[in-house]
Amino acid sequence: MSNEQQYNELDEEIDILAYVRLLLSKWYWIALSCIICLFLAFLINRYATKVFQANSSIMIVEKEDALGSMSSLLKEFGSAAGGKTNIDNQIGILQSYSLIRKTLESLDFQVSYFNHGRVHDVEIYKASPFIVDLDTSYNDYNDKNKYKPEYIDILIISDDEYRLTIERDSVTINKTMYWGEQYQDSTYKFTLRKAENFDMENFKDKRMNFRFIINNYNNLTKVYQKNLVVEASSKKGTIVNLNIKDNVPEKATDFLNGLVNECINQDLEIKNETSRKSEGFINDQLGEISDSLLFAEENLKDFRSNNKIINLSDEGTLLYRKLEEQEKTKSQLNIKLKYYDYILRTIKSDDVQDIKMPSITGIDDPLLNSLISQLNKLYTDKQVLAYSATPDNPNLQIINMKIEQTISSLVDNVNNLIESTKLELNEIKKEIEKTDGNIQQLPSTERELISIQRKFDVNNTVYNFLLQKRAEIGLTKAANISDIRIIDEARAENAEQSFPKLKILFLLALIIGIFIPCAIIILMDYIDNTVKDKTDIEKKTSLPVIGTILHNRHADKIPVKTKPKSSIAESFRAIRSNLPFFLKNDGQTNIIALTSTLSGEGKSFCALNLAAILSLINKKVLLIGLDLRKPRLAEMLNVSNNIGVTTHLIGRDSLDDIIIHSEIQNLDVIVAGPIPPNPAELIDSLDFANFMENCKSRGYDYIVLDTPPIGLVADTIKLAQFADCNIFVMRQNYTKRDSITLANSLYKEQQMSNLCILLNDVDLYAGYGYGYGYGYGYGYGSYRDKNKNHGYYSDEDMVKVPWYKRIGRR
Repeated sequence: MSNEQQYNELDEEIDILAYVRLLLSKWYWIALSCIICLFLAFLINRYATKVFQANSSIMIVEKEDALGSMSSLLKEFGSAAGGKTNIDNQIGILQSYSLIRKTLESLDFQVSYFNHGRVHDVEIYKASPFIVDLDTSYNDYNDKNKYKPEYIDILIISDDEYRLTIERDSVTINKTMYWGEQYQDSTYKFTLRKAENFDMENFKDKRMNFRFIINNYNNLTKVYQKNLVVEASSKKGTIVNLNIKDNVPEKATDFLNGLVNECINQDLEIKNETSRKSEGFINDQLGEISDSLLFAEENLKDFRSNNKIINLSDEGTLLYRKLEEQEKTKSQLNIKLKYYDYILRTIKSDDVQDIKMPSITGIDDPLLNSLISQLNKLYTDKQVLAYSATPDNPNLQIINMKIEQTISSLVDNVNNLIESTKLELNEIKKEIEKTDGNIQQLPSTERELISIQRKFDVNNTVYNFLLQKRAEIGLTKAANISDIRIIDEARAENAEQSFPKLKILFLLALIIGIFIPCAIIILMDYIDNTVKDKTDIEKKTSLPVIGTILHNRHADKIPVKTKPKSSIAESFRAIRSNLPFFLKNDGQTNIIALTSTLSGEGKSFCALNLAAILSLINKKVLLIGLDLRKPRLAEMLNVSNNIGVTTHLIGRDSLDDIIIHSEIQNLDVIVAGPIPPNPAELIDSLDFANFMENCKSRGYDYIVLDTPPIGLVADTIKLAQFADCNIFVMRQNYTKRDSITLANSLYKEQQMSNLCILLNDVDLYAGYGYGYGYGYGYGYGSYRDKNKNHGYYSDEDMVKVPWYKRIGRR
């Protein structure tokens, strides 16, 4: 691994550690954010409308796929397996609009009752103290153009009265009414009556407001359709799970159970549809033949009574029985012809799904039975698939194609059966004529009795035959069961609260409470282009950092004198210790120039305190204010700025006149003087060079120059030529990082020699002051009890901010 890669990895580690330190330093923001988020989570859990999820499961019974069945037909065309299709179809039916609407109407969900609270309304399902009897014929409450749902407020006054309030279009309707009294306006017509659980004792001590709303079944169905989830428990299984979310668990469970029951009833209705239609056909035939049977029975009874004949002779009995069998056969053939004609008429009327099964007429033709069974099965599958499929669905198109093919085959088969039946009918008619000829040879009275008896027996035989078939159909209907089996009914006690979930809510609040402030802090730090700490400087330049000056927590302008044991005084001592590495030790006067990029970075403050700290070691120091445009030294020292450098350079005052002997021993000061109109020309003049030489000749050990900001004026570049050490002052959280590039440029272009950087106003408590070295990075600036000073220095006179003010400031 190259050195460059190692440095890059080290920089990344430093960046990560810096962000960790930054976040840890802002712990109070993160803690406050967590407290707020947890409090909001508590409010949500306390006042949010709770949502419950009810669950149930059903099993769909699959039948064996017989040859020629729908499943096998679909497989021939590469479609899905019949079992899977059936499950998907049942899921589609359960989620269908029509079934959900039918369920809601059967459960009478049109009126919803609420307890009107201060924060939100709570639905009271099957627990309302009153019941609304709605006149649905007065208005179509399911037509959105005629009715817009609105809340109707009810205040219970007494056992006899209540107050009704309706707010509509900025108009409030208030009316006191009696229980059982009918209310009517342009929209509503209803009556409120007391429920069985009505007890006025519950309302005496407290005012309880209720409200109800009349739902639009169309909108309500869409809501339940959206909230209902129906899915197979596994790909290969036939168990289907249902769940729905609602504010009231009892209401959710009633809906699920009602939906499953409606689906079971609908499945049975589809299965019994063919039997009902066959039963209807038989009832029609029974109605026609019962009159004929009754008439024949009366004729037979009257004939025997009038002619005193009870039984036939042996020959007559033999001929009668033979004729009876022939007439029975003829009647059955006529019924078959009627059935075949019925099939053709039904096909022509495009009502093919209503064809009755041939078994009701005693027809046992295997091909006909197979075709009709297959056709009924195709129409049943089409009806089921239509609940959840569009007309373009491939499976639906395949079913339609198979229906057309089956109908074509059925028509051909029926025509063939009609021809063969007519041939049989002609043959049996010939046999009947022959038997009639033999009967004509019998006595007239016996012949007439046989004729009347024959009509009665024929009608009676057909009548009994139809009764038998109707009984068989009844048994078939009774034996039919739905393909849907209930595995687990929905139960209110098993309903789970899906919102709000306490653990998830508080965990989410904690995550958000940590993430949001962290993201904001990191983002603000990312877009913040100011210098944060010594690391920012060392990343962008090879210039040495002479030291760092801590944040001045004192009101004094010269804390190195007034607070010699303070942490800021110690940081100036550290710089004083580093100065010999940047200066020559030849006994001559050393000139130190301090500059910065912009004003406000603490350049004058650092120059004053550096000069003061140097004078405290018995060094003779001269501090010169050369920021002629915006002088600050006179104000900081509380001296007059009427004379100074500018008045000396124009020849008005001598050098001795402008030198001020400060209160600090060995420290002399020359302030800038009045602001001149031409500061650049004064600095660039020969008089200024002579001024600097005269100052050096006075025997000072150090001359400290407070120069103008180099980012604003060019005077500092000229002044830097007089300096033995140039100090570039940067301020934490104030100086832009581009200033480091400026310092690099000045050094590389040799405009400023022997250049170093000083980082000012470092706040150890802001999260960037860790690791500044020399033992003043941890704890030296912390407040200690003045009676328990165990450190090397103390800030006992530092302004102490009360804890509550510190929290408020944070």
